[in-house]
Amino acid sequence: MIIYPAIDLYEGQAVRLLKGDYSNKTVYSDKPLNVALNFALCGATHIHLVDLEGAKNGNTPNFDEVCKIKNTVGLFCEIGGGIRSMETVEKYLYSGIDRVILGTAAVNDRRFLEKAANKYSSRLAVGVDIKDGYVCVNGWTEKSEIHYSEFIPYLEKIGITNIIVTDISKDGAMKGTNRELYKELQSKYDISVTASGGVSTMDDIIELRRMRLHGAIIGKAYYTGAISLKEAIDKAK
Repeated sequence: MIIYPAIDLYEGQAVRLLKGDYSNKTVYSDKPLNVALNFALCGATHIHLVDLEGAKNGNTPNFDEVCKIKNTVGLFCEIGGGIRSMETVEKYLYSGIDRVILGTAAVNDRRFLEKAANKYSSRLAVGVDIKDGYVCVNGWTEKSEIHYSEFIPYLEKIGITNIIVTDISKDGAMKGTNRELYKELQSKYDISVTASGGVSTMDDIIELRRMRLHGAIIGKAYYTGAISLKEAIDKAK
């Protein structure tokens, strides 16, 4: 299992939100590049990046910071937040970003999603952000009418091979991740699943690894010191 330490970007800073609430934001560093360099020192091979402003507004205000992290650190970098057109997909991919994550556009613009999946399937992931069973959009601020049990089979059908699944109620709460949800997904669907939201203990890491998930994203637990990134990477192997 791959550990993806996360950097959520807002106004060029590394921050964390509680349960996706933009009014409940904690700034952990005003130098995200230094955070990424420390990930590398801990043995990370992959980084999960999110442009929170982009996720909310549908643009790419942190594009330069994302590219600086990729070009300096050299690890596998995936980026989500505000990617709602083929132009933005290619803007990131052509600049060297390894994988782009579609969220809101994957729900609201299926024509675009299918076109992107057809052209860039191996460098594409879809974020499935769940609240009360339904997929959320626009930086988690709106709940759609699409249940994840309907959405994920559709993603499989059009050739999406990677999904990043977040239980929003667990995100940043430091009370553990939704293991039952990931166990269900792993048993039902033939798609690579990365767990996100509430991965806050070494037991979470061990249990997700036992499920043979593709990956797990660590956010707040790293920043607060609740999880040693180096140890998590070792355990995930």
